[in-house]
Amino acid sequence: MTTVHVPGVPVIADGELISTNPATGDEAGRLPVASADDVARAVERARTASAWWIGLGDAGRRERLLRFRAVLANRITELAEVVNAEGGKPVAEAVVEIVSAIEHLDWATRNARRVLGPRQLRSRLILAEFAAHLEYQPYGVIGVIGPWNYPVLTPLGSIGYALAAGNTVVFKPSEYTPVAGQWYVDAFAEVVPEHPVLQAVHGLGDVGAALCRAGVDKVAFTGSTATARKVMAACAETLTPVLLESGGKDAMIVDTDADLDAAAEAAVWGGMTNAGQTCIGIERIYAVAPVYDAFVAKVVERAGRLTVGAAGDADLGPITMPAQIDIIRRHIDDALARGGRAVLGGPDAVQPPYVRPTILVDVPEDSAAVREETFGPTLTIKKVRDANEALTLANALPYGLGGSVFGQRRAIPIARRLRSGMAAINSTITFVGMSTLPFGGVGDSGFGRIHGDDGLREFARSKAITRRRGPSVLPAMTFDRTPAQIARIVKLVKTLYGRS
Repeated sequence: MTTVHVPGVPVIADGELISTNPATGDEAGRLPVASADDVARAVERARTASAWWIGLGDAGRRERLLRFRAVLANRITELAEVVNAEGGKPVAEAVVEIVSAIEHLDWATRNARRVLGPRQLRSRLILAEFAAHLEYQPYGVIGVIGPWNYPVLTPLGSIGYALAAGNTVVFKPSEYTPVAGQWYVDAFAEVVPEHPVLQAVHGLGDVGAALCRAGVDKVAFTGSTATARKVMAACAETLTPVLLESGGKDAMIVDTDADLDAAAEAAVWGGMTNAGQTCIGIERIYAVAPVYDAFVAKVVERAGRLTVGAAGDADLGPITMPAQIDIIRRHIDDALARGGRAVLGGPDAVQPPYVRPTILVDVPEDSAAVREETFGPTLTIKKVRDANEALTLANALPYGLGGSVFGQRRAIPIARRLRSGMAAINSTITFVGMSTLPFGGVGDSGFGRIHGDDGLREFARSKAITRRRGPSVLPAMTFDRTPAQIARIVKLVKTLYGRS
């Protein structure tokens, strides 16, 4: 029987997951679908491999991870073409994504020992006879569930840090981009052929659910807020810890002293890179009244020059997930029906599988286009009295992933007051490429962090150790203490801490 392909929609046939390009319908690849038993066996293999991976020590893991980094760097164009063929992302966008992933992998590999290495800490006076030690131990097996919009950077933000911290990984790529995920799992196996340190399991949502219940020691998930809740509920059954990076509705604030040319260019990039399919993409803009009209004109002019199509050099490719087109269309229609205006694009911009840039103004704050994650190349721009009103509106949603501020004198205080895990000043989404900074959100955008020192620590348990190094001068933690010794302890504590 012939399998009918809807471009971009994953299909399971004869036990295989078939991935197709959302623009052309061309088949990108086929991968075996994992059953719940297959997932459990992968986790058991990873657990066996864990002892070997930990036994390599920091130096052994570093050497192999740096070789993996070199493979990614030397084959970057090949991987970018896979990402383009499967998800429709323009090759240039894919290259930028992969470069960032490589830099994160390099940083995690080079800094794992510094961040996670054992250290001695100061003792307190009452327990001066004890030495205090802190070390970080790998969890064991990490389950990673990745998204389709950034199929290299986002999963490797968890995979690379987990591996550098000494864990093994079972990875479930999105069913929309399984070929890209399998590509770098295979590349890793070329560098580390001895044991299955990194494995992939493929399928639909049931495979992700099976991974959550397969006995992994922690799950790192990136995707929608609705799915994040399901992941957390599944992991709660066994008290498996989770790291969740979910939806966003990031805001940008343009203050009176902003460089409007730079702000407009960054708004278009931040809102429309990857056809707007970016969890930390700008979706809402609040511009103060004195600069509003000029700013809107500049955004419209810049966005109007973007090219859209299947060509590898287009600025915007197709919407990868076909069902998302209906959401984008609904948001545009609702905004216009509620009194908003399209100063660029509009309903006619939705031309499946593409959506052309759309700029909406005068959109009510309670509309779907403002309150719900759109995940398309649309921006709402609202005129506000001042930065305080902008902050009130920006912080009104339950999401809190990233954000942006354009301005000079008040930019840092405004950025600090944004209810978000990250903020960029006079740029957009740049924090994702900064290996030294943690990445993650608050509220409905999830919790936990990848990247930076905090990202490495997410994949290791802290282990506290005390060691007696001499007799007790003031025995406190023993039944052998005497009333006189307790009196001396009380006197000492009053002397040290009794004055403010």
